[in-house]
Amino acid sequence: MKTLDDLPDLNGRRVLVRVDFNVPLTNPSGSRPVVADDTRIRAALPTLRELRDRGARLILVSHLGRPKDREPELSLAPAAARLSELLDTDVQIAPAVVGPEARRLADELPAGGVLMLENVRYEPGETKDDPQLAAQLAELADIYVNDAFGAAHRAHASTEGVAHLLADRAAGRLLEREVTTLTQVLEDPARPLVAVLGGAKVSDKIAVIERFRALADTLLIGGAMCFPFLAAQGHEIGNSLCSAEDVELARRALDSWPGSRAELQLPLDLVVATELSEQTEPNQIDGLDVPKGQMGLDIGPRTITAFGGVIANAGTVFWNGPMGAFEYEPFAAGTRAVAEAVAHAPGVTVIGGGDSVAAVQRFGLADAIDHISTGGGASLELIEGKRLPGVEALA
Repeated sequence: MKTLDDLPDLNGRRVLVRVDFNVPLTNPSGSRPVVADDTRIRAALPTLRELRDRGARLILVSHLGRPKDREPELSLAPAAARLSELLDTDVQIAPAVVGPEARRLADELPAGGVLMLENVRYEPGETKDDPQLAAQLAELADIYVNDAFGAAHRAHASTEGVAHLLADRAAGRLLEREVTTLTQVLEDPARPLVAVLGGAKVSDKIAVIERFRALADTLLIGGAMCFPFLAAQGHEIGNSLCSAEDVELARRALDSWPGSRAELQLPLDLVVATELSEQTEPNQIDGLDVPKGQMGLDIGPRTITAFGGVIANAGTVFWNGPMGAFEYEPFAAGTRAVAEAVAHAPGVTVIGGGDSVAAVQRFGLADAIDHISTGGGASLELIEGKRLPGVEALA
């Protein structure tokens, strides 16, 4: 994978930069939409600043949401406005993704200037990796840089197609760091390697479970994902989130676990309730059989202590997925405790995107994590061993 260090002289050159500005927007008091969380925009700043310092003329391309047509509420104008503030420079917004006006604005950019194209998914050819759209994007620039790790697992026109049309191409600093860090977790982690997995469905992460079964020293499973495993072991799970498909996947995993490198640790106790709401009274059970009419919504105190002890002794921690319904305060204790354990762990700590990122941000612990991935889906696919088209195109 080529990086910014491999690029030639950039002074005055047009650089098409694929960024991931798929950010949440808010519309307070009926005013113009503004960016509600600029984390992904800030993550791109090191690359954008380095390219500007080297005299490049930047044309930024990103998606936002999943537009069906050209809905104005999915315009990237709010992202351009926020980037203008962060870079302390005027960031123009093109009226379209490609076409005569986009070409004119790109050609007129001064050295260090920044132009943002409109939402690339306004173009139906984007998600189809349309060669014509890729060619039109390539016409706007001399060099291609991909810094959108969150979209690197997609073979789209702006992530793969255009990369093959420009001889000078490279990974931005964010994408470079993501790939380097996650690859090290897989290939050369400081031991013991502890993987902490949670979330809703076993089927969504069975490939990740299988990978860590062979690579990790300990695999901790919590959240709703533990219930198919508990059901496969014969425990009563009440109304807990669990599908027959997930139970079968868990049963197969358990049957094949003997002889695996990783020790599997499931919860020891649970927090249950009759329904999921802020007003629900949680009930701790010292065991794993969920009473009839109730559902498991968090790990219990004995599990918190056990999981925390494993994490505290880890050389590397990879965490993806909450331990319970942490969005509701009665069921946030497990996820909060794991977040604190990861934040205070002496080893290398990596969070693989998704709700785990939201958790450490909510609990004010993000600054204590060594690496927080900006791409939940991409990070999991890299862990699974799948090809990432947006990365392979940078070879």
